[in-house]
Amino acid sequence: MEVLPWSCRCALYRSPSKNSGAPARPSAPPPLAARGRRSKYSGQSVRTMPIRVLTVGKKRSQGTQLLVEEYKEKLSYYCGVEDTLIKSNPKLTSDVKVQIEAEDTAMMQQLKAEDFVVVLDENGKDVISEQIADLIGDAGNTGSSRLTFCIGGPYGLGVQVRERADATIRLSSLVLNHQVALIVLMEQLYRAWTIIKGQKYHH
Repeated sequence: MEVLPWSCRCALYRSPSKNSGAPARPSAPPPLAARGRRSKYSGQSVRTMPIRVLTVGKKRSQGTQLLVEEYKEKLSYYCGVEDTLIKSNPKLTSDVKVQIEAEDTAMMQQLKAEDFVVVLDENGKDVISEQIADLIGDAGNTGSSRLTFCIGGPYGLGVQVRERADATIRLSSLVLNHQVALIVLMEQLYRAWTIIKGQKYHH
């Protein structure tokens, strides 16, 4: 299946311009027609890449961790999954700018050159489950060795990670706590794989 190279990928996954100097505007919800469409990879053979999720935050609640482990187990039937928690505010500073920069540096140290990086950001493009399935399939065709999702802390992600992003999306028009965002992402990744495989979604 022919896939557009990511240098000219569709606006759905386009990261904010690195040279514009202006923040990206929140995107409008996908049109109704798009919400009912099939993934272009549904029933197709997709290159499997390991998935890594990087999250900035404090120690998770027991309930959150249990749900994360549940979806990791479900996803393990399709691909390897790694979940990494990066300590929030590693410098224990009261300066928000310094905190963001420190978290930004810590997350960049976790990224490799061959990673396909997806940033979750409130200014990203709205996506539906079928489009996440498309993103997984498209990422597999880029030659990258790993698909990495980045979730920021209470003040969001830093400049370095934003500029490193190959794709910038948002899961909701609501502002989500990083633990909630993590659970939603894990569930959607599992759902996306069932879409790709043409399988029934099991709760």
